[in-house]
Amino acid sequence: MLKKERAAYIDNRLQALYPNPPIPLDHSDSYSLLVAVLLSAQCTDARVNTVTPALFELAATPAAMAGVKVEDIKAIIRPCGLSPQKSKAISVLSKMLMDDYAGQVPDNFIDLEKLPGVGHKTASVVMSQAFGHPAFAVDTHIHRLAQRWGLTKGKNVQQTEADLKKLFAKDRWIDIHLQIIYYAREHCQARACYGLECEICRTCYPNRVNKKIVLKP
Repeated sequence: MLKKERAAYIDNRLQALYPNPPIPLDHSDSYSLLVAVLLSAQCTDARVNTVTPALFELAATPAAMAGVKVEDIKAIIRPCGLSPQKSKAISVLSKMLMDDYAGQVPDNFIDLEKLPGVGHKTASVVMSQAFGHPAFAVDTHIHRLAQRWGLTKGKNVQQTEADLKKLFAKDRWIDIHLQIIYYAREHCQARACYGLECEICRTCYPNRVNKKIVLKP
């Protein structure tokens, strides 16, 4: 298959498997989504979902969170890992939202990426899932599968994002981001398929015999 043919097949197959992909992080608004995505760095979504109820019971808005001690935030989010950095980021960004954005999560990349703990991937998730802006957030799952499926040769998530945006229609970016993540978790795990076993890998590369080892970006 040519790259465009692989992309078309993958697009159709993922749409058939996950026609209405839910957002895996529990949230109620743009602020709770922002905090949940921040917490998900180097942590599973499932673990984040067990932690955020207590966190948002303590403080569910930027105004409320800005008044919470960093140590109290840290105590709740500790199971998510990197709690010293994440608790400080949540505290400071909440204060910034109050001071600079009238308590609202900004709906543009420039302002989102000014917030502590918010990189391009986190901003992309918030822009797409909270505001419906076409964005293609690339995490390690998506980077891995894009490499295994021959959709990119990018050595970092920035190049992978650029390559995927060229291959898939803009109105598919939001859903296919989630669909690839679900497929990666269920069928093409980092230490299982290696580009040899799952349905999409075998269809795209029926003659592949050697493992496709993908380094973390």
